[in-house]
Amino acid sequence: MPQHQNEPTRDPIAMVEEATFDFTLGDNDEALRKLRRAQEMAPGCFEAWHAMTEVYVSMKDYDHALEAATRAFELRPEDIHINTSLSRIWMHKGDKQMAEHFGAKARTLGWKEELNSEPEEDSGLA
Repeated sequence: MPQHQNEPTRDPIAMVEEATFDFTLGDNDEALRKLRRAQEMAPGCFEAWHAMTEVYVSMKDYDHALEAATRAFELRPEDIHINTSLSRIWMHKGDKQMAEHFGAKARTLGWKEELNSEPEEDSGLA
């Protein structure tokens, strides 16, 4: 069934994409409204929590950013992007030790990703 223009989006990922568009246009309030709706529809939607983190960081609301980032981290602790976001948030909050902890984790995850994506070398053994 096609979705009508005034009908609310029922897919949380589509809602996150709409919120991201609102955010890029500078409408943080609308972006946050849509992200909250996405979280209501799917509380385990990592993308909604991470997007909310970034909106709050851009607003310099580090307490709310930390809350959203912590929830995203609980859902995907091995995600390089949420670890990077947590590092940035802790740096803004003045906790260098926590910032370094999450920064180191993000770097480690990046190295693992890089190693896993490298093509295997031919050892010359047949």
